Amino acid sequence: MSRQIAGEYNSAQALFEKLFDFSPDAILVTDSSGHIREANPKAEILFGYSREELLDRGVESLIPERFRQIHPHHRSTYHADPHTRPMGAGLNLYGLRKDGSEFPVDIMLSPVQTDGESVVLVVVRDITQKKEFEDALRQSEERFRLLVEGAQDYAIFMLDLEGRIATWNSGAERIKGYHSEEILGQHFSRFYTKEDIGRGKPEFELNVVKAEGRYEDEGWRVRKDGSLFWADVIITALHDKHGKLIGFSKVIRDFTDRKRAEESLLVELSGAVLSRLDIQQMFSAIATSIQHLVPHDYAAISLYKNDTNQLHQRVLYSPDKEATVQDIMLPVESTPDGQVFTAQQPLIVSEIKQAFFNPKWLNPLSKAGVKSACWLPLKSQGKVIGTLSIGSRYEAAFKPRDTEMLLQIANPIAAALDNTYALRHLVEHSDRLKEEKRYLEEELRTEYSFEEIVGTSNGLRRVLKQVEIVSPTNATVLIMGETGTGKELIARAIHNLSPRRERTFVRLNCSAIPLGLLESELFGHEKGAFTGAITQRIGRLELAHQGTLFLDEIGDLPLELQPKLLRALQEKEIERLGGKKAISVDVRLIAATNRDLPGMIKEGLFRSDLYYRLRVFPVTVPSLRQRREDIPLLVNYFVTKHARRMNKPIDTVSGEVLTVLSNWHWPGNIRELENFIERAVILTSGHTLRAPLAELELAEDLEDSTSSNSSDLRTAERDHILRVLREAKGMIGGAGGAAAKLGLKRTTLNSKLKKLDIKKEDYT
Repeated sequence: MSRQIAGEYNSAQALFEKLFDFSPDAILVTDSSGHIREANPKAEILFGYSREELLDRGVESLIPERFRQIHPHHRSTYHADPHTRPMGAGLNLYGLRKDGSEFPVDIMLSPVQTDGESVVLVVVRDITQKKEFEDALRQSEERFRLLVEGAQDYAIFMLDLEGRIATWNSGAERIKGYHSEEILGQHFSRFYTKEDIGRGKPEFELNVVKAEGRYEDEGWRVRKDGSLFWADVIITALHDKHGKLIGFSKVIRDFTDRKRAEESLLVELSGAVLSRLDIQQMFSAIATSIQHLVPHDYAAISLYKNDTNQLHQRVLYSPDKEATVQDIMLPVESTPDGQVFTAQQPLIVSEIKQAFFNPKWLNPLSKAGVKSACWLPLKSQGKVIGTLSIGSRYEAAFKPRDTEMLLQIANPIAAALDNTYALRHLVEHSDRLKEEKRYLEEELRTEYSFEEIVGTSNGLRRVLKQVEIVSPTNATVLIMGETGTGKELIARAIHNLSPRRERTFVRLNCSAIPLGLLESELFGHEKGAFTGAITQRIGRLELAHQGTLFLDEIGDLPLELQPKLLRALQEKEIERLGGKKAISVDVRLIAATNRDLPGMIKEGLFRSDLYYRLRVFPVTVPSLRQRREDIPLLVNYFVTKHARRMNKPIDTVSGEVLTVLSNWHWPGNIRELENFIERAVILTSGHTLRAPLAELELAEDLEDSTSSNSSDLRTAERDHILRVLREAKGMIGGAGGAAAKLGLKRTTLNSKLKKLDIKKEDYT
């Protein structure tokens, strides 16, 4: 029996030794004094010591110095009540290697009784990879939070299973008018009209999502103030990792302007039928309406000719310019136009190359690069007179919703085209129609597809040509121009035309962020980097990775931050404040300024190396007074924009008003002009814009009056600033600096010093 027991003991002993030697974790055996009595091979590898070096070494030598003072107390406490437990649960523990490097660890302690002596079995696990994963997860969550919070055009929030609001982003606050503290926990049905609530629409939507996982809708919703807005809604089911439904996400866009535009266009086309406008105006209205309703790259109208039993097609718009000057006769058989004409039903083809039609009749579409298309019947007085077709360079570009919108205007279009006089006028004045169409295309800026950049002046065209040239590259662009000239629009156009357009466009105004926070905004910070840094934060440079970073007012970037930005651009890597890890960033930088950077370089306010790094491709945006011929276009654009937003029927601007506005010098450029037009729209109650031109005359009188005293004022201001600078002993920034004494920003004071020609030797 004793032999059997001895054999079992030896077997267990051998098994323990094997586990000890081949354990994936480091194992140390320590006595009550904290000296190491045994160590396994993994401990040698993990800490970098040989077994001989570890034996009899105090365990505190394997602990970073910041933990050593308190560790003997913890060891004594443990030996007083030894039991198996993790050491330092909830703390960030680290081990110390022989070479001085640290690594995060988890530790498990177990008491062992051997030959009457109590020792402790210490199991040490390296959790470096686990920590890196947790840090990456936190970074991902922060990036997602910034993206959601930065989505100003989208209301993004989550609902629980009962439909109560669980999260609320800034876009939701802007669109719906509720602050998060007053809406969280409320039921989402409060956004619906009484009619929708009465017919159970909120509950119906959630039931659809539960069954199908997703629901899309458009309709009127209610803001906090009771006003209605037209919402594009997507609701998605949220499931946990086991597939259990835990809630819903809801994304909403405010499409009120588009809805009002659709209604306005329907009224415009209906009015065209009643007033019998000439064909040029008619086709302009048609082209404008379908372009606003459904974005497309190709459009044509085909009218049935009884005498030939064919369809006479006129292309309204095509990238293939030759197609716009050709009339095509199509047979009713074997063509999509003929099929729609005969069946009197819409047709959507998601892939033109797979369409079952004679390729000969699809050739105009192919030459125009069209990959998908939509055809609709044009009905007038109960009969089909032809078809309307639109095409896109993308496959599956048109949805049933697009067809529904186009069907709303198909009947007014057909009624207008059914007028015999208008058809004869089309043939007699085809040349004039081409000129009208060409002008319309220029006005709509289809040549460049720059959304809100309005104008046809040579100066603006030159800028847009530069944008076309530089956009496909990754070159840094420096946009220069006066305040209010639309530098940000140019920057967005460069991004939207670049290969990075699918990535983030991140904007930062260097003059709008306090000096103490600007570095953190740009580069981010680690938790504990400074007072108040309670969490890790990703900076704008990191957020714009693989996208575009637009630094507005770059001239106000503090001198001490300029070398850090230059390093980030040159080496394509950054370090967060309080961090030691280099982070790679791939950012296309666009900067803008209204200041004289070369002059600032001479005064030591801007680094020359950063200036030349930014000025790889300079673009100068002309002021409004340098492109006066664009003012009438801008006036009409802003009148239409704000009249639709305010739901006002303004459709006329008098020639006298346009003349006065074109001759005014607009020191605030386009921004000032838009503000003036918005004010005029508010004051207008009829169809003709009522512009407060007297304000311009008053402003001109004030300027003349001010200019007569400007010399004295300039002298007084200069003397006052010099006096304060001398009191501050030449110090500009800081708590006791001249800027603080004057109640100005440091950058503002620097600008005044330059404007008033104050040099350092004048006050030191």
